[in-house]
Amino acid sequence: MKRGFEVVSHKKDQGINLPKRQTAQAAGYDFEASEDFTLPSIWKGNFIKALMKIWDFGFSKKELSDEDFQSADANLKPYLVPTGIKAYMQSDEYLLLANRSSGPLKRRLILPNGIGIVDADYYNNEGNEGEIFFQLINFGLRDYHIKKGERIGQGIFMPFLTADEEVAPQAQRKGGFGSTKK
Repeated sequence: MKRGFEVVSHKKDQGINLPKRQTAQAAGYDFEASEDFTLPSIWKGNFIKALMKIWDFGFSKKELSDEDFQSADANLKPYLVPTGIKAYMQSDEYLLLANRSSGPLKRRLILPNGIGIVDADYYNNEGNEGEIFFQLINFGLRDYHIKKGERIGQGIFMPFLTADEEVAPQAQRKGGFGSTKK
């Protein structure tokens, strides 16, 4: 087995479709949401209230408290949309996660980091079995309701190169999403 996709064990009986390419020349494998999911609009709630308080439309600027910042910042966070899928690949490959072209244009959904990277050692990690999630933000004016089976992003298998004379990392992946942060 060189590379491919599997359904994670706790979602085996939930009718999850494996990612697939939609046309003969497509590079990306389309991923679907594994469940219904609501992505709230970033324009709701404390984010706008904080901006209005800061700007006050030129009349009198007001200082925001740490609580104001935390509350506003919570509205700007991305959400992790589950796919129920894990990917296996060679040790010198990764899976690049990207937006579908219709994401921003038709649905106002974006990957806040532009792309996602799924490393080969993410597969079957002890933290979440390697389940792939798409990190999305809804910049539309209304909440966006993703239906189970709706295509939310695409993945492209890619090779990578390492630097000459690199001191190879010795750390082993212990967890799931974001587990290598320090």
